[in-house]
Amino acid sequence: MLLPLLLALQLATATTQTTDLLRSKDQALLDAIAPGNRQLWNQTLAPDAIYVDENGAIMNRAEYLKQLEPLPPGATGSLHIASYDAHISGDLATVIHTDDEQENYHGQMLTARYLMTETWRRDHGEWKLYLIHAAALLADPPGITLPEATLHEYEGRYTAKDTDLVYVIQWDGSRLTGGREGKTMTSLEAELRDVLFMPRQPRNRKIFQRDAAGNITGFVDRREGRDLVWLRTLAK
Repeated sequence: MLLPLLLALQLATATTQTTDLLRSKDQALLDAIAPGNRQLWNQTLAPDAIYVDENGAIMNRAEYLKQLEPLPPGATGSLHIASYDAHISGDLATVIHTDDEQENYHGQMLTARYLMTETWRRDHGEWKLYLIHAAALLADPPGITLPEATLHEYEGRYTAKDTDLVYVIQWDGSRLTGGREGKTMTSLEAELRDVLFMPRQPRNRKIFQRDAAGNITGFVDRREGRDLVWLRTLAK
């Protein structure tokens, strides 16, 4: 029984060591982004590496290295790994890590978070990076407080254009809520006047439309620049 236990301990130790090594490599790559250090990336990327950035642009190795430039004057920033998880299988490793970004842009502090998925492979004893996919982790926008009378203006029954889908917005006594007819109602908050959002759904906005008299005629559900049109069929 001792030998299997020793082998398991050796495997766990090797996995931990490899994870620590890859994490240190990833942090060094992140540190190289702000100064535009192409040399380190050039040494780490596999010859046929692919990088998919947070905007969905797909770049091969040469294209990624070409666009890697130092931050412009007036901007400084850093990226730090917040969480790291690696799955090691022989000479192959799949990695998921989240990164926190801080940028001082001409005196204004900006923050962002990213989810990175990666594929590493050990070639001739050296770990090379074959695939990176960066995704921006979205957050709810800051909400504002609108007068209760304004919030009541959004109440009503709305039908998706050319369908039988119905969306209801109502006041529950303390807040505005909305949802498909017969389904669970969800809190609605204001980002701006006539722009509402649902907490924990930062991809979506409800943008209300008014006629010449200022009356609400409907809203569009906007996600990634695409709109689903809802027409008001019954006011409060």
